[in-house]
Amino acid sequence: MRLAQGIVIDKEKTFGLLKFSSLRREVFLQNEDGTVSSEVKERTYDLKSREQGRMIQVSIPASVPLKDFDYNAEVELMDPVADTVANATFRGADVDWYIKADDLILKGKTATSSTNNQKSTPNKEK
Repeated sequence: MRLAQGIVIDKEKTFGLLKFSSLRREVFLQNEDGTVSSEVKERTYDLKSREQGRMIQVSIPASVPLKDFDYNAEVELMDPVADTVANATFRGADVDWYIKADDLILKGKTATSSTNNQKSTPNKEK
């Protein structure tokens, strides 16, 4: 059982402040014969969530470059979605939750880079 589109998340209320911890694992595609290929499908990162009070894992598509942020760097998820996978058991079902996002960026990075560009332009004119 899967939710059709997943559950869209309010980042601030759900996660609060997020801090980068590490790359947890890479998931690889399978070849036609069932063996594991060398092509990465997605990467899962460990993030510290203040609102959850614990570490969370978030999967990002492999099309996004590998993230190697400093430990405890403040990060932000782009378009996070929570989803589930349920497997029937003799006593009911086991349900696993997972979180996926389109990207993982440093918090405030965009604002900082545009500020630096504005400051450096007048200095070049002098």
